[in-house]
Amino acid sequence: MHSQMQEFIQKASILIEALPYIREFDGKTVVIKYGGAAMENATLRKSVAEDITLMKYVGMNPVVVHGGGPEINRRLKQLNVEAAFHNGLRITDEETIRVVEMVLAGTVNKEIVALLNTAGGNSVGICGKDGNLLHARRIELPDGADIGFVGRVTNVKSEIIETLCRAGFIPVVAPLATDREGNTWNINADTAAGEIAASLRAEKLVFMTDTPGLLRDAKDPETLIHRIDRDEIAKLKDLGVIAGGMIPKVDSCLLALDQGVRKTHIIDGRVPHALLLEIFTTQGLGTLVTR
Repeated sequence: MHSQMQEFIQKASILIEALPYIREFDGKTVVIKYGGAAMENATLRKSVAEDITLMKYVGMNPVVVHGGGPEINRRLKQLNVEAAFHNGLRITDEETIRVVEMVLAGTVNKEIVALLNTAGGNSVGICGKDGNLLHARRIELPDGADIGFVGRVTNVKSEIIETLCRAGFIPVVAPLATDREGNTWNINADTAAGEIAASLRAEKLVFMTDTPGLLRDAKDPETLIHRIDRDEIAKLKDLGVIAGGMIPKVDSCLLALDQGVRKTHIIDGRVPHALLLEIFTTQGLGTLVTR
C-alpha cells in the first residue's frame, strides 16, 4: 500500500507541476507541425493524439498542420510516377499535384482526424482550399527554375480555424492552397505551419522533427542548441550547419515570431509525449527559437 500511495503522490506532483502552464496557456492557440517518425510509428501516433487531445481538454486550442512526403512518394511509386526534387522542393507537375492532393487531403488528413477522434478528441480535417483558407501563387526560385504547382502562401483566412477552435474542434490542416483561378498549390508543410501560426498570433509554434532539435553536429545529439536567435541562425546557415529540411523550419519560426507568435520550438517527435513535455514541464526539450 505504501508504494502504491507513493505512486499516487508522484502522479499528483506531476499534475501540480503542470498547473502553472495549464493556467498560462488556457485559451491560447498552439500550432503543431506534425510529421516525421511521429506520423509513421504507431506507438508515437497514439502518443501524439493523446497529447493533442489533452491540450484541448485543459483549455488550449491546438491546431495541427501536417506533411505527408513519405506517403506521397509511396503512392507515386505505385502509380509509376517518378518523384523528382529541386533544391529539396518537390517538382509538382499536373499529374503529381493530383496525387499530392489525393494523399494529403484524402488519406493522411483523415487518418490524423480519426486518430484524434479515437483518442477522445473532436477533430475536423480541412485543407487550404476549404473556405479559401490558404491562397498562394507560384513560388519564384532564385535560379529561375520552374517546379510546377509549388506555391508560396499570400493570404491566410484565419477566421476559419478560429471558428472551429471556438466550436470545440481540433482543426487538422493539409498544406494545400488555391488561387483565384481555382488551381491547387502544394505548400511546404513547415512554411504553411509558420504562416498559419503567424495569422493566428499563436502563443506557440512547435515543429515535431526526427532530431533532438537544432544540432551543431548532426551526428552528435550532445551538441543540441537549447536556444537560438536570428543572428546565430544566419551564422549557422552560412556555415552549412543549418541546411536542407531544417531551413524552412527555422525560417518559419522567425516569420511567426516577427508577426506576433510568442514562442517557437523545434522538438524531437520520436520522444513519447514530446508535446506534453515541451508545454507542461519546467525544462521542456528541443530548441527554442527566438528573435
